[in-house]
Amino acid sequence: MGFITKYFHVAGHRFALSGAASDLPAEGLDNYKPFEVEADGIPPLFTLRLEAFEVPEGKQPLLVQESEDDMPVLNLYACPDGRWFLEMSPHRTVPVCAHLLFDPEQGDAQLHVLTRRLTTFAVNDALMLLFARRTAGDLTLEMHASVVEKDGRGVLFLGKSGTGKSTHSSLWLKYIEGTSLLNDDNPILRAGEDGVRVYGSPWSGKTPCYRNRDVPVAAIVRIRQAPFNKMHRLSVLEAYASVYSSCSAFRADRAWADGIHAATERIAATVPCYTLDCLPDEGAARLSYGTVYGKESPAE
Repeated sequence: MGFITKYFHVAGHRFALSGAASDLPAEGLDNYKPFEVEADGIPPLFTLRLEAFEVPEGKQPLLVQESEDDMPVLNLYACPDGRWFLEMSPHRTVPVCAHLLFDPEQGDAQLHVLTRRLTTFAVNDALMLLFARRTAGDLTLEMHASVVEKDGRGVLFLGKSGTGKSTHSSLWLKYIEGTSLLNDDNPILRAGEDGVRVYGSPWSGKTPCYRNRDVPVAAIVRIRQAPFNKMHRLSVLEAYASVYSSCSAFRADRAWADGIHAATERIAATVPCYTLDCLPDEGAARLSYGTVYGKESPAE
């Protein structure tokens, strides 16, 4: 079988996936199609190559985690030559299904898939991690958030797992006319000279929403469950903490942490950030819409 290289463009950053046609997933990568571009001589930030390699000797643990049953396991090790080695599994009840080897600073990455039926999982998680690491120095953050678009601007909903990010987005879709979903799990924030923009990505959790679209950010709202609806604006310092806690990163890596700090600092100083204590109801959606857009949304 032939050798294939696919190129993708996400949030202004280009990356590639390559391997033998027989090694690439036959199905399961439709989420990347809206972001696929033709080869045009522009070098990608990184290329993920699907190929076998030997597990490095002498590796030392950097982050070995205890995961919940329904969460992926990503165990990270440092190799003597400075590269990172990652063990991957969709959850802790499943044996390691893939190995990832890469230099955190530059160069291509190698992905050795051990369990073929889990190739799509391995490719997705490897690309997400590599994207977050390689773009951290470009005022770019990969966020854990749900994002809606209204009147050509985006509103991000942050929060711990299970607090209602997706639920609040669905309330906007139901009650705030003209709202659309931009991404439901892993949007990209990028700060630039023209402000902060939010981008769709190939990664959207359990909701299939893979839109190659970007809009200016109107606000960032942290959702907290409460028996009432109340919203208040955060100070710049509070906004920094809110955004920082919801971005993807391995904070023990100095270069990665420095990049996240720079991006978070710019975003917190530029974008209005709020906390919304709320019920999962129409009133909460209308309160957040009215606060962010400075207008009331009349009930149907």
